[in-house]
Amino acid sequence: MVVLSALADPARLRILAVLGDASHCVCDINDAVPLAPNLLSYHLRVLHDAGLVERARRGRWVDYRVSPAAAARIVDALAAAGLRAVVAQPAGAAEDCGETGR
Repeated sequence: MVVLSALADPARLRILAVLGDASHCVCDINDAVPLAPNLLSYHLRVLHDAGLVERARRGRWVDYRVSPAAAARIVDALAAAGLRAVVAQPAGAAEDCGETGR
């Protein structure tokens, strides 16, 4: 449930969206997700502790990126929460409603 708790906050979702394209330093993340420095640090730590982001020190800077295992951790957390149908059904797939010609 740690992963789902980490995803439950809108600020953390925005941070993940920023990190979705590449690795970014904290200053770049803060430009895209304007939060007080201590609050941004807290959210990054929650994401890191949940295994969703990785960090690497580069001199005085710390770079963050989405963990390669993040998608698998999210799927596992959803399955563990009993949301197997959501995990198993591809995005955009719909149940057959019995209508033809569509």
